[in-house]
Amino acid sequence: MIRRLTLLLVLASTAALTGCGEKEETLTGSVKERTRLTVLLDWTPNADHAPIYAAMANGAFDRAGLDVELKTPSDPSAALKLVAARKVDLAISYQPDLLLARDKGLKVAAVAALVQKPLTSLMALDPKIRSVKDLKGKTVGTAGIPYQSAYLKAILDEAGVPAESVDEINVGFNLTGALLSKKVSATLGAFWNVEGVELRRKGKKPWILPVDEAGVPDYQELVLVGQMDAIKSNGRTLRRFMQAMSEGAKSLTDDPQPAIDELLKADRGLDRGATTASVKATLPVFLPEDDRFPWGFMDTRVWEAYGEWMVQKGLIETPPTPTSLTNEYLPGRGV
Repeated sequence: MIRRLTLLLVLASTAALTGCGEKEETLTGSVKERTRLTVLLDWTPNADHAPIYAAMANGAFDRAGLDVELKTPSDPSAALKLVAARKVDLAISYQPDLLLARDKGLKVAAVAALVQKPLTSLMALDPKIRSVKDLKGKTVGTAGIPYQSAYLKAILDEAGVPAESVDEINVGFNLTGALLSKKVSATLGAFWNVEGVELRRKGKKPWILPVDEAGVPDYQELVLVGQMDAIKSNGRTLRRFMQAMSEGAKSLTDDPQPAIDELLKADRGLDRGATTASVKATLPVFLPEDDRFPWGFMDTRVWEAYGEWMVQKGLIETPPTPTSLTNEYLPGRGV
């Protein structure tokens, strides 16, 4: 069965490669039909969401005939359950969380990648820690998420550091605070483009190692997720949304300032300097590395490799299937 799924995934990826760039779509005029679309963020507004706010700022959603309502989760861990229950149209989540949810039977699937590469990183402020080997005998704080523990073990194994020589403790989401207070020697879970940037702006000199450079397979940190039946029935709306998102993401490269201004309006607590620095740091991972692919493209081979890794680590029982993700609604895709 696994070999058969592998073949299907590879074939799907090959088809995506050959079909890329065959059709161009632009929102040249305003769509008269107005459609409401609710999108649940994974966290409070931040640099990771810049393409969404860019599409708001440059009028792409308006031209697509979309009234997009962004919601901030009261409980980030419940996002996929809400989209599965069709309480929201789309939710921003994490590739590993999506695979965990599907393994538990939730009828959800990824429809686009918001951030193409892992942001999760190892971080340390201790000047004596400048490699994974330096973690031996130290304490590492995580947010208590199961796959973060698997990340840490894989990274230690890759570096030849005995897992039992490193003490892992749960510091919740206060990863930066745990570092600054010296409660832990290092953390795993903070993002290089957000917490990493903030630490440098505080005058610190953090050691930062993205997990995919240390022994964890490549994956897409943030993805847009929909309920499987709703995805099929809302295809036209999704295509308009994806085209607007594509225009937003591409406009960031030319001028990120309108999106930054929109972000600051959405959350008055954001610092302009920190937000600007974070958005600029994230620009390289908002679009696929290969410009033949449209915004939001998801490589099924990457998903397969990461899913197999999750199976090997005992995090899920079955690897991703062809229904775990779809590129059909991205610009230039589908019928």
